[in-house]
Amino acid sequence: MTATQKLIEKFNSGLHICTGLDTDLKKIPSHLQSCSDPVFEFNKIIIDNTYKGTAAYKLNLAFFESRGTAGLESMLKTIEYIPDDILKIGDAKRGDIGNTSTMYARSIFDEFKFDSVTLHPYMGFDSLQPFIDYTEKVSFILALTSNPGASDFEKLLLNDDTYVYQKVIQKSNEWNTKNNCGIVFGATKIDELKTNISSFGNLLILLPGVGAQGGSLTEVVECFTQNKNQNFLINVSRALIYAESAANFGLAAGRVLADYNSQVERQMNL
Repeated sequence: MTATQKLIEKFNSGLHICTGLDTDLKKIPSHLQSCSDPVFEFNKIIIDNTYKGTAAYKLNLAFFESRGTAGLESMLKTIEYIPDDILKIGDAKRGDIGNTSTMYARSIFDEFKFDSVTLHPYMGFDSLQPFIDYTEKVSFILALTSNPGASDFEKLLLNDDTYVYQKVIQKSNEWNTKNNCGIVFGATKIDELKTNISSFGNLLILLPGVGAQGGSLTEVVECFTQNKNQNFLINVSRALIYAESAANFGLAAGRVLADYNSQVERQMNL
């Protein structure tokens, strides 16, 4: 099963929430700190309580790489623990000259065994091609991100009266010849989402920003539903995995995810 097929199956079953594993060692409950690998133990409990209701897991590599080889070991064990039918996204934001990107693609897909990756398009197609050439994987290309600094470059107006992020959407559609491309579009940018959703074509859409960053789940789902587009994946990280800091944090994460899923279902059925 390709990565795209994994995701479409989840969408068809009504699941659109991605669980973000931005696991911070300092935020892990104290009773896990004595474990040999507290990060993996935390992730394992989160996965045990969310795998039936999540459409994907997104691992932000910074939270693992910051701990050196120990962090990479935690990441590899987490990836292996996630059930095979659930998309595993390596949030790495890669993009470099061709031969370097080839090495990055090998690390993400061949060594770390992710199904998907996030990429920045600043250096153009040749910097992304080594990832896109993995046709059974999914490449999410940064278009309009959820952070305030997105306006520094992504929202620059070009001579043809389009914005840089709109050019990224256009190019991503052109590169999506194998139906293995997507874009990252911030859930905090709801006005731009409404304006541009008709240009998304068959792209898969990863939307960070719901939860701690203040994006509206209701508005995002409403926008996609009104446009008859179900190819959306809403990432929730801190608001889900840190819903409770006590011993029952896993159960709390499961309840929060179930609540998000209920909200999505209600909105899609209106």
